[in-house]
Formats: sequence, C-alpha cells, structure tokens
Amino acid sequence: MNIGFVATRIAGVDGVSLEILKIASVLEEMGHQCFYCAGELGPTAQPSKLVPEMHFLHPTAQELHKVAFENDSISHAERQKIYDEAEKIRRALEEFIATHQIDLIFVQNASCIPMNIALGIAIRDLVSRTQICTLCHHHDFYWERDRYLHNNIQDILDDAFPPKLTPIKHIVINTPMQRRLRAWRGIEAYLLPNVFDFENPPPPPDDFANTFRQTFDIKEDDLVILQPTRIIRRKAIEKAIELVRKLNDPRMVFVVTGYEGDEAGHYGTWLREEAERAGIRYRFIGDFVGAERGEKNGKPIFSLWDIYPHADFITYPSVYEGFGNALLETIYFRKPFIVHRYGPYVADIRPKGVRAVEFSYDITDEVLAQVKQIIDDKNLYDEIVEHNYQIALQHFSFAVLRNTLRRILDDFALSHIC
Repeated sequence: MNIGFVATRIAGVDGVSLEILKIASVLEEMGHQCFYCAGELGPTAQPSKLVPEMHFLHPTAQELHKVAFENDSISHAERQKIYDEAEKIRRALEEFIATHQIDLIFVQNASCIPMNIALGIAIRDLVSRTQICTLCHHHDFYWERDRYLHNNIQDILDDAFPPKLTPIKHIVINTPMQRRLRAWRGIEAYLLPNVFDFENPPPPPDDFANTFRQTFDIKEDDLVILQPTRIIRRKAIEKAIELVRKLNDPRMVFVVTGYEGDEAGHYGTWLREEAERAGIRYRFIGDFVGAERGEKNGKPIFSLWDIYPHADFITYPSVYEGFGNALLETIYFRKPFIVHRYGPYVADIRPKGVRAVEFSYDITDEVLAQVKQIIDDKNLYDEIVEHNYQIALQHFSFAVLRNTLRRILDDFALSHIC
C-alpha cells in the first residue's frame, strides 16, 4: 500500500517524529511505500507535502489555540475561523492523498492532543467524507494535560480528539491510555509501546562522534550526566540539576541535549539560572544537536546517537511521559539511569524487569547512594545495562512493532475497510 503519515511536524528529535521514522522503516521493509504530510518536514521525511498551516507554531494555529484555551469565551466569528482553517487543511490533505495515491493515512498525535485544533477537525472531516482507511496513533491525550482542562471548544474536543469513525483504527502507547480511551470514549485501541532496533546494537562511535567532548570542553576523565530531552517543564530537569548538586562530584558535567521553544515561558533561562545557583558544571547544547549531523557557526552539529556513547549516566526525571522514548535510547546505548516514577513507567516498563534508580519527587540520600554505587562499581554498571538490554530486546524491539503492524493491517483487511 501507499501509506501517508500525517502530523503537525515530522522533523527533529522529538519523540513523535522519531517514532514515525521507525514505523516507516518497518512498513517499507514489509513492502509498503511511505509518504509524509506535515507543517514541518525533515530531510528523511520524503517524498512529502509541506502544509505550513498544519504546524502547531503556525501563527493561525497559535491564535486559535489561544482563543480556545486561554480566553474566557469564544465568539461566533472565532469559532467560524477554526472551521475555515480546517477546511483549508482538509483540501491540502486531499491533494496529498490524490498526488501520491494514498491507500491509508497514519495520523501521528494530531487527533488526540489539540496543539493544532483545525488540523484535528480537518482529519475528522477528511475521513468522514472520503472513508479512507486511517490509523490514529495517540501519544498524548488532551485530558492528561492541565492546560487543556479549561476550554471553549469541548464539543470539538469530544468530536475530533480523537474521532470515533468506522474507517479509523486507534493505537495507543501505554496501557493506562488504552483503558481510559475505552472507558471515557468507548473506543478500543491497539497497544504499541515505543520501540527501538534492539536486534541491531549501535556501532562504536566514529571519528566524528569522538570529537564531542573536545567540542564542548569536556575532559576525557569527566563524568557526563546526560539529560537527552527537550527543554519543557514536564521533563522536570531541575530535579536532575538537584541530583548533580547533591552528588557534589567535581568530575561531573551536566549536559542537556534538547532545545526549547515548544512551550511558552522561559523554562530554559530559569534552568540555566538554577544550574548557576547550584554551582555545578553544565552544558546546554541543544543548538548543536539535530536529527542529522551538520555544521552551525563553525561548530559541528551532532546527532543524539553521537552523544549517547559519551554519557556515563542518564537523568530522566519527567513527571509525565506518554511512554519514554529516551529511556529506550538509554537502554539501547547500554547506559544506567535515574527515573521519576511516572505513570507509564510504573505501568508498562518497570513490570518488564527493567532496573533503574527510581525516585518519587525527592532526591533522597538513598537515591544518591544508589547512583554513586552504579557509577563507581564497573561490574554492577555492566550487569545492569546488559540486563536492561535483554529485557528491551524481548519487549520493546522492532519485532514487537512488526507483529503489531501486521496484526492491524490484517484486521483492516478482514473488516473489508481497506
């Protein structure tokens, strides 16, 4: 089949974009051809159609988001503007489908969290009119985020986030989401956790990757404590800063690879101030980390895969995650980690037998002792990371993705929708 991925963006190193490329690679292995339509497209998301209005940072999308979630009320004209914008996007999606003779659209997180309201409506209307086979892959639901609880468009949210239509099959990434979607909306969903290519371990770093420490003035005997995430508040990066401060080890350099800009506010500025107040050594290198290697202002652009091999310990203090892409990357590169006990970790990752330093809100003396022991005891370090790799190979590998995709596509065929 010709399968079209639809999202607000398919670019960079955010979790949704990374999962899209993994899924596409497996679908192509299975003989399908993949196409991409979004408001921002990376170089690997080709062939494609760029529709700027689909991005959540598009001025119109941001204007409508404010009307829906920040204002006290919504006028008839403002509501009509949402539907006018949705109609424009729907037509663009129909052109994408016609141009590439798309048999099935694979919607990625655009029909569950209303960062672009008009896009969600456009997808609902598109499927309703054309009856095209559709997979809606949900990484976050709006009711899981406080900022969407006050709104002026509950009817739209009920109707389009996500839509309940016959040609649509739904996929969620954790079991709590699966249960809530069934209970609250009466929608059954397949379960597909985040995955990684554990069947093929990473190669050793090459000459380019080995310039990482020198580029950022990190000595060979320094300990890199890595925070491999975007700079957004739910990542609770201040807890990682607290950890490094309390460990009080002069060898440690705290490195944050992610960028900021996906949320309003000045969280990144505040984090830098926190790091200064903590008196730790730190590097915020998001401007020099990309989905692919390159160069910027005379400095190299590294991929995350270039950086992970140089890490000694990973911090993952998020208070909320849909699943935990960075945790799988951490396990793939055989690194130990500290994790806050967020919901899907407790529900779907920890029960598989993954070993980590865990905490709930507070960085206690016991937590500090566990981190120190792992860093200082090479045998324990190696034992933990190898154990975690074997667990992930069984439960979070591409084999899981292949089997799930085959089952879903077979179910489409059996139901005579496609």
